[in-house]
Formats: sequence, C-alpha cells, structure tokens
Amino acid sequence: MHMADALVSPAVGGAMWAAAAGLTAYSAKKVRLDPDEKKVPLMGVLGAFIFAAQMINFTIPGTGSSGHLGGGLLLAALLGPYAGFLTMASILAVQGFFFGDGGLLAMGCNIFNLGFYPCFIAYPLLFKPIVGKRPTPGRILAGASLAAIVGLQLGSFSVVLETLVSGISELPFRAFLWLMQPVHLAIGIVEGLITAAVLTFVWKDRPELLESTVAGAAYGDLDLKKVLISLSIAAALTGGSLSWFASTHPDGLEWSLFHASGKEELEAPAGIHQTIAGIQEKTAILPDYGFKAEENVAAGSEPVERWPAVSGGTSVAGLVGGLFTLLLTGVIGYGLRMVKKRG
Repeated sequence: MHMADALVSPAVGGAMWAAAAGLTAYSAKKVRLDPDEKKVPLMGVLGAFIFAAQMINFTIPGTGSSGHLGGGLLLAALLGPYAGFLTMASILAVQGFFFGDGGLLAMGCNIFNLGFYPCFIAYPLLFKPIVGKRPTPGRILAGASLAAIVGLQLGSFSVVLETLVSGISELPFRAFLWLMQPVHLAIGIVEGLITAAVLTFVWKDRPELLESTVAGAAYGDLDLKKVLISLSIAAALTGGSLSWFASTHPDGLEWSLFHASGKEELEAPAGIHQTIAGIQEKTAILPDYGFKAEENVAAGSEPVERWPAVSGGTSVAGLVGGLFTLLLTGVIGYGLRMVKKRG
C-alpha cells in the first residue's frame, strides 16, 4: 500500500507531510517522556523485523494480487502507539530513500496511512479493549484480527481519497474504491493472523511484555534478551532468504490501479514530480530491493519471472535495510533519551 508520487499532487503531498511531521513530533515527545529505556532496543529490532517482513508478498487466492504485512498494529501492541508510530515512520523513510519503495512526495501519505490508523485508531479503540490486561491466545487472535482489518480498511480508503483529492490521475473513483477495499480486506485478514501468531509467540515467552504495553506500564526488570535475539534472527532470515519466496503477483494497490486504469504504474507529471523522482533515484542505493546492475539488465531485456526469486541483491537489500532501520530507530530512541537527560 505504498503510494507512488504519480498519485499525489504537491498540495496533498505537502499537507500529508505536515500531518506526518506533526504526528512524529508528538510521538517523539511522548517517547522522550517514557521512563522505560528497554523500549529503544526493542524498537530497533522490531523495525528491522517489520522491514524484512514487508518484503514478502503473499498471494491473495482467486484475485491475481498479493499483499504484505503492514506491521503498524504489531509495533503498537509491543511498543505502544507512540514508539510504534516512530518505528513505522523510520521503516518507511528507509524504504523510500534507500530502496525507492513508495514516492518521496507521497511519503507523508504512506506514513499516515500505514502508521496513524493502526497505532492511534485500531490499537487503542479495538485491540486494547478486546485483549484487556489479561491476554489469552483467543483474545489476542480476536483483537489482532479485527484491529488489522479495520486499520487496513481505513488506510486503503485514505489512499483512494488522497488520490481523488489530488486530481492528477484519471482513475475513476468508484471503480478504484470497489477494487481497493475488498482486496485489502483479504490482506487485512492475513495480517491479523500473522500479527496474532507473532504476538502469541512473544506472549508465551514473556507475557509481561504484552501486558505492560496494554497497561501502559514500564517493562521494569523484565528480561527481553530472548525476545530480542529471536526477533533479530527472524529479521535476518526473512530479509536474507525468505524474501526470495515473495509472490510474483502485483500488490493490492498495483492490482487495483491496473484493473481501474489498465496500468499497474501511472506516469508522474512533469515538474516537481520529476525533480523529486531524480532525487530519489540518487538516494536509492538498492532500488526495488536489488542491485542497480541487475535492474539495468532487466530494463534492457524481457523480464523473466521465476519463483523462488533467488537473488543476491534481494538478500543484501533485506539485510542492509533491516540494519539501516535498526540504526535509525536506535539513533532516534537514544537521541530522545539524551535530550531528556539534558533537560
């Protein structure tokens, strides 16, 4: 559900950048006041894990489309909404600047759609009341499923609205809407199941972690070493090798664009869009999660889709992206701690 710049006008892109910046500043203030220092390494490891997990698209049967984990709800459930939102913003920034995934002009939209709804709507209004202060596997499954579906429906609807208000594409509103919502309903169901599975794994090993987050309490003397090691290994394996097994079908947004307009990707207008695209081309060290040399060869020949897509470029992208996300969230987290101590 990463929007490209071709869908967004400068006015809408700027407004959503401002909204995302405001939410980021507010979340940073809340995290700075959080006394729990153990949350910072968990932010980094979870960020790396979600980055890697988003590389794996799963096929939506009977549609010819695919989807991937959003991850905002999982982050909020283990970190709380504010640290969760900051981590999601870090993931999307790394994806946009270094891998060309999602437009830079549209980054504010992507942060809002994938971060705000799961962290500040679905998590506090649905997940927390259902799971309660005494989680059980059944409650975790029910809360994660409903919250993931609602969060993704709101996010996909926002994509349609942001595209409509931008007015730079000729996508028919009703057709685009009726394609986006059902396919993201299916994606939301899968995301809910994946989120519940990860949360249940963590809960069985360290039930106090999930309970503390739901209650808004500090982790205290809770030993998170096993959880951090497990998530680190999962991030490395997912980004380094499991990413080869991603579905070759277009994701839900690309699929909807194709069926609404006949094109999976729309051409961006001249002017500021092209300028920003040029900037992104220079910052993307591993565009489309692969080596630039591989991309140039593919551009000059007929693309050959193979599955699994065993690729050194994909593996390097998964590992490097996870590391960049880990470092960025760590810098943000520890930077906020330093500001707090100096204050």
